[in-house]
Amino acid sequence: MLRYDPRDITTILVYRSESGKEVFLARAYAQDLETEQLALDEAKASIRRIREAGKTVSNRSILAEVQERETFLTQKKTKKERQKEEQAEVRKVKPQLPVEPEEIEVASIQNEAEPGMPEVFDYDQMRADYGW
Repeated sequence: MLRYDPRDITTILVYRSESGKEVFLARAYAQDLETEQLALDEAKASIRRIREAGKTVSNRSILAEVQERETFLTQKKTKKERQKEEQAEVRKVKPQLPVEPEEIEVASIQNEAEPGMPEVFDYDQMRADYGW
């Protein structure tokens, strides 16, 4: 007796009938599809596409369809991944303007105060310089 799971038809369970009971014997794997999982509905769809393309149906042609499907699934990215890539591209393309340092006028003190003497500031001059 042969049984299969419709969610994975690449593996068939082989049973033998002994005194009215089923005894499990072995698992049989589809040739060239040993490492794959293929649902019955997916297999039917693959066979239909293969026939429409004018090719002969074999385990190898079904394997090619399964691998093509997996390649497509691994290439599809989430919306968030696509947005990150787009932002990275925008940052690369966006021209970086050179930042020029702001010129600051530095006043030199010609007459340095004597050590120990406090420094004196002209309040009116500071208002004019800094716009207070």
